[in-house]
Amino acid sequence: QVQLVESGGGLVQAGGSLSLSCAASGRTFSNYAVGWFRQAPGKEREFVAVINQSGGYRYYADSVKGRFSISRDNAKNTVYLQMNSLKFEDTAVYYCAADFSIATIQSSGAVDYWGKGTPVTVFS
Repeated sequence: QVQLVESGGGLVQAGGSLSLSCAASGRTFSNYAVGWFRQAPGKEREFVAVINQSGGYRYYADSVKGRFSISRDNAKNTVYLQMNSLKFEDTAVYYCAADFSIATIQSSGAVDYWGKGTPVTVFS
């Protein structure tokens, strides 16, 4: 079992920045690829970004490419999502997810472990 806890969400003005964290506990964190997803009110959950086990591969949704950056610190069992140039449409609950397979996360498949989410609200 892997337990994931997101933090860092909040209220931010459009154009601003926010940094989310995903802290993991349980099994060896470095064995898992980790991704971020988001779900806006009334919409389906969508993929945001993913990072592989070593941190050497990162992939982003087109909607956040160039604005968001995913990173990880395996010594701290934590994955981060740095969000810059935030837009109103980035408003959502952000979830982190972990799986052995980066392909499963990247394809929004049946990911093994999920956090409970942290809300991000961008106002103009």
